[in-house]
Amino acid sequence: MDKVMFIEIGMGVDLHGQNVTKAAVRAVQNAIHHNSMPGLRSVLPNHDINMMKVNVRLAVPADMDKLDLAAVRAELPYGEVTFDVVEGGMLTSSGVVLADKEDKNDLAYVVIASVEVGY
Repeated sequence: MDKVMFIEIGMGVDLHGQNVTKAAVRAVQNAIHHNSMPGLRSVLPNHDINMMKVNVRLAVPADMDKLDLAAVRAELPYGEVTFDVVEGGMLTSSGVVLADKEDKNDLAYVVIASVEVGY
């Protein structure tokens, strides 16, 4: 990415089920769902929204091998998307184990996302 236009930060949590993908999807949603970028198209090559570049950094606390990046990518409707997955985030107690929510333990998975948009 030659020019970064903005960076948004989000947090996502899976309270029950210990699903790192669910937490990552929620983190990206949290980062992008409070934004509109009406002026971005005017600076993109050929004014084409698909020329936008998006880099997503995910700080993941556990189960990195179970992270489904295609599911996270589905939350980003335009542009060329790249990912950088690093150790981070948080594991914390949800305070309860709920068998009907497929809990294996009482851990809540917290993922942090940084979404960079530019061209």
